[in-house]
Amino acid sequence: MFAAGIANSESKAQSGPFAPLAGSWSGAGTVTLDDGSTERIRCRARYAPIGPTMEMSLTCASDAYKFNLGANVRAEGGAVAGSWSEASRNISGSLQGRGAGGNYELVASTAGFNANISLKTSGNKQSVTMRADSQFRGANISLSR
Repeated sequence: MFAAGIANSESKAQSGPFAPLAGSWSGAGTVTLDDGSTERIRCRARYAPIGPTMEMSLTCASDAYKFNLGANVRAEGGAVAGSWSEASRNISGSLQGRGAGGNYELVASTAGFNANISLKTSGNKQSVTMRADSQFRGANISLSR
């Protein structure tokens, strides 16, 4: 979901619907593949909100698996919409959902692929859960800043 060159000032990030996410996060989790196997992954995320928009990147890797997601989103009311891309597999699509205050329920879609994404933020802790019906079945990630 979220590959972008992100260089925005913290002062601009202090207001708007994505302000609670601003900055760099890191942590670990697991990824589940289509054969049911799981691997432990290390992750880092960066969120760069400006008013009602945000650029985001999430990179996770294990010894044998890696994904590099990026997104550009915009919030209007409680609705969130935008685009996403995954660089290592050269795929991209649309992103839609609802949420506010650092907590979002989203769907990432492209031809032949849909993933449900839950992002929950509480202070300096964040959980990201992804579920899909593809080679990538899902991920559970815990981040902190």
